[in-house]
Parts: sequence; structure tokens; C-alpha cells
Amino acid sequence: MKRSLSGQVVLITGAARGIGERTAREAAARGARVALVGLEPERLKAVADDLGAVWFAADVTDQASMVAAVEGVVAAYGRIDAVVANAGVASRGTVATGDVEALVRTVEVNLVGVMRTAAACLPRLIEARGYLLIVASAAAYAALPGMAPYCASKAGVEHFGNAVRLEVAHHGVGVGTAHPSWIDTDLVRDAQDDLPSFKETLRRLPPPMGSTTSVERCARAFADALEHRRRKVFVPRSVMVMYWMRTLLNSRLTEKVLESQARRSVPLMEEQVRALGRGFGANTAGPPAPRAREAAEPGFIADRYHR
Repeated sequence: MKRSLSGQVVLITGAARGIGERTAREAAARGARVALVGLEPERLKAVADDLGAVWFAADVTDQASMVAAVEGVVAAYGRIDAVVANAGVASRGTVATGDVEALVRTVEVNLVGVMRTAAACLPRLIEARGYLLIVASAAAYAALPGMAPYCASKAGVEHFGNAVRLEVAHHGVGVGTAHPSWIDTDLVRDAQDDLPSFKETLRRLPPPMGSTTSVERCARAFADALEHRRRKVFVPRSVMVMYWMRTLLNSRLTEKVLESQARRSVPLMEEQVRALGRGFGANTAGPPAPRAREAAEPGFIADRYHR
């Protein structure tokens, strides 16, 4: 059953750019009151000013700042009806040669950050009999070399969502997992710019694994999911085929095909990452500055939320 977003309070993490920003704009266009959470205060403020929204500088891997952000949203709007746990990053390189701290940070943001977001928000969602949309990925279904922590974190996110759905169903709370393939965001563009080998790998993959979808189309799919409280969201819809064929995608037969390509692409990628000299894309937000942490303290946000 469709539920209008008009007047609904929607909290979105990773809302400063990319999918999070576009989803905030789409939800607001449908009448939602949005709250933006992220690590880039200037960008958050600019988006919030456009939408007449509130924003909070908070790190999804820091429980205190997430709880403070949730309290700030409630102080501003009185409740939370839906949450989009969208914040995510993608590191560069293989496990053998990459920056291990970047690899670990990827799992912390993508998986642990979702857990912390859910834990902070669920009491309010239970009060509202609301909806939690967790952003996983098509990478939850198929592994690619150079993406080990990203694939692992997104597979974990999917199963985390499946379990939480069972835990809160009796409260009337809906939980969905979203599985976008490559979306035309800074995260994907940065990866292609940083690593020509990655761009070439995408070119060789069959759709939907090798195709890119506009961020606007993804945002519309997410907003539709909020209105319909969908259990699974596939962007593009052809990702659903990967969902049903995941056993084949992870079979020895498929692995052998990928191995033959990896013999050339992996050494080349490792060389490009070494030359790059960093573990993340140029537009990936790192750990928050001390000022952002201070702004996320409960007393500050509750009394002086950003509007």
C-alpha cells in the first residue's frame, strides 16, 4: 500500500552528495521533511538551505554522534518516520597490497555504520511504526577483485537487514535493503578516474554489472521504496536477475572466467593504486574533524540544530 511522503520525517545519512543528496531532494519534492546527516558541513548546509531542512554533522561509526543527531531530528520535527541508511565509502586496492586502514574503514562505515544508524534510529521508528531503508549494493551478490571490503560489507548489510526485519516486524516497522549497481556518483566517477583498470573492467562486464544508472533514477527508486515500504529495491530493476542468480554468479564456473581476467587486471590495478598514493577517492569524506564531532554532541544539537 502506498503511503504519501507528505509531512513524513525522513532522516538520510551520507546526504551531502550523491545518492543521499538526490534522495533528500526527491523526498522533499514529494512533501517529506528531511534531515540530513553526514561529514561535510558546508555541503550539508547548502543542500539543507535549498530544501528548508535540518542538518547534522555526524559520523555513522560514532554512536554518540549518531544518537545526538537522532535527538536533534526529534527536537526539530518531533518524530522520525523513515530512515535511509545510505552512508558508504569504497577503498582502493587489494587486501595484499592496499592500505589496510582504508580497507577496514570501508567495512566500518558501510556495515558497522549501518548497525549504529539502525540502533540509534529504531526506537524512534518503533514509536512511529516507520520504515528503515538500508543501502546495500549489487556487490552483495557478485564479487570483483579490488573490492573485497566493499563486497564483504554490502553482503553483510543485506543479511543484517534481513535479520533486523524479523526483529522489528511485530512493532509494525518495515525494513528494506536497496541494491544499486553502478550509479553515476562521485564515488563511481572517482574510481574510474583514479584507476583506468577499473574503468576497463566495467567496460568488459555484461549489464547490469557493466552499466551505469543516473543518480536521479536511483533517487526516484529510493523515494518510491519509502512510499511503498519495499522489502527489496533493485536499481536498475535488472539487478533482480543477479539476486535470483547469485548462486551461479558465485560458482566455480563464473570464478574461473573472472580469474582469467584478474591475472592481467589485478597487477595493473595494484600498480595504479601504488602510484595513486591514497586509499580513497578524492571526494570521499574521511573521519570527521574535531569540530564536526563537537557539533554532534547531544547538548549542542538538541538546542542548536542546523536549519
